[in-house]
Order: sequence, then C-alpha cells, then structure tokens
Amino acid sequence: MELQQVQRAGRLEAGAFRERYGNPQQPVVLERLTEDWPARQKWNFDYLKRVAGDTVVPLYGGRQQEARNYQYAHADSMPLKAYIECLEAGQTDLRVFSFNILSAMPALARDFSFPEIGLRLFDKVAFLFAGGRGAKVQMHFDIDVPELLLCHFGGTKRVLLFPPEQTHYLYRVPFSFSSLHEVDFDRPDYERFPALKRLKGYEAELRHGDVLYIPAGYWHYIVYEEPGFSMSLRALPRHPANFARMLNNLLVIRTVERAMRKLFGRRWIERNERLALEGTNRRVMG
Repeated sequence: MELQQVQRAGRLEAGAFRERYGNPQQPVVLERLTEDWPARQKWNFDYLKRVAGDTVVPLYGGRQQEARNYQYAHADSMPLKAYIECLEAGQTDLRVFSFNILSAMPALARDFSFPEIGLRLFDKVAFLFAGGRGAKVQMHFDIDVPELLLCHFGGTKRVLLFPPEQTHYLYRVPFSFSSLHEVDFDRPDYERFPALKRLKGYEAELRHGDVLYIPAGYWHYIVYEEPGFSMSLRALPRHPANFARMLNNLLVIRTVERAMRKLFGRRWIERNERLALEGTNRRVMG
C-alpha cells in the first residue's frame, strides 16, 4: 500500500479551509480547532465517568454481527462507567460506536461547540466512539456519506484513509459498507489479497485535541494505539451525487441487506464474502 501522511494545519478561517481542504476533498488534521473548547481541558475517562457514567451505551465487537436481521447490531451494553473501568483494566474486545451524546449525555454537550469552518454541520447529532489499547475499527465508509470532523481525546489513535475511487481495491463486501473482515490492513497478506498492493491513501496519528477532517465517502480504518475516545461531527452531503448515494445506501442497499439476512441468514453472508474476495481478485488479475 502507498500511504502518505495527512497534512496538519493550525487555526483556519472558513474560507481558507474550504479552499485548501473542503472543496478539493483533501483530509487534514486540524490541531487548534478544539483549542477554545472546555472539552480540551476537561475530557478524560475520569470526567466521563463522573458526568455520564450511569448512561447505558451499546458496545460493538471487531466483526460485524451475524444476526439474521442486521449486520451492525451491537454485541452488548453496559453503563459507561463500567465500560471505562473495563478499558482501564485492559479490555480491548468491545467499543462504543456512533452513540449520540447530545440527547443521552447533555452535560458533555456544554463542553464543545459546532465550529464555523465552512461545513454545514448537522447540529442534532454528535457521536461518541471509544476503545481500549489495540482495538480496531474495520475498514468502512459511512452510510450517509457525510463530511466528518473526528475530534479526538485521550491516547493516540491511528487512522488509515482511502478516497472513494480506491473502492475497487478494498475488498468491499456487497450490500455492506465495509471491507472483508479478514483483510488485515496492518499486516497485509498480498498473496491472498493482491489488490491491496494498488491502494493509495493516507495515514494520520491523532493526539488529544486533534480534529481529523474526513471528506465525503472516504474509507477509514482505525486503531486505538492507547485507550481513548473521539466525537464525530458530521455535515450532510453537499454534492448532488453524494446525496443520491446516501439515499441509495439508506433506502435500497440497507433494505435489501436486511431482507436477505432474514431469508437466508448465514448463506447470504457467506455469498457476499466470497464475492468480495473472488470479484476483487478477478478484477485485479484480469
């Protein structure tokens, strides 16, 4: 894989951000965007336990669920305080994923603001993500094709990013929004997955207070190098083509996937995984 480091930038006005990164859809780490937020000084695991520890959060494993109804069903749930204590004890199997804190954790909502950076941020959601050392988030892109601001807190987090035009090399599973779980992007097996050799993307390391701008439709793979958590702010698709993709993902692909899981269960899952592997390799070798 050919990876280049994501650029880092300081404080940017909205016009400069749009010109350099938003319009060309170029990822960037914004080092000072959270500088004036109370969250930058206050947010750590002890603070989360104190102000939101009783909130029950859904937890997800490293592999998509094989339930007959929905591939992204959560694996467990527990109060946030108990989950953080598991992380502090070294647990890495479960993650908090896309949990909206605005309604469930109002105390946290007072610690940040939606930045005026040239994105039309959707102010009804702010999603919390958390994981322990070594936890990984499978390569995927977001179903609603948003532009994302991933605001990170705690220990370091590594992110691989690939633009939408790299999809043919990512072993995308049909009727899903992720790659094959067996593909290890840290230790690529180029014999089994030769398309990975053609990938061209980006790598970023996020530290406490950093904000990663992820352009619309970008694939991302995440590794928690240390226990930490992030909050994502999202902007609805601006380009008509991305808006059309969002509607197709939500109304067609997700609907078909759920229906076929109910009808065929594991056979449907195995079919799609086989097509992801064989179809991608056929395109590359052909």
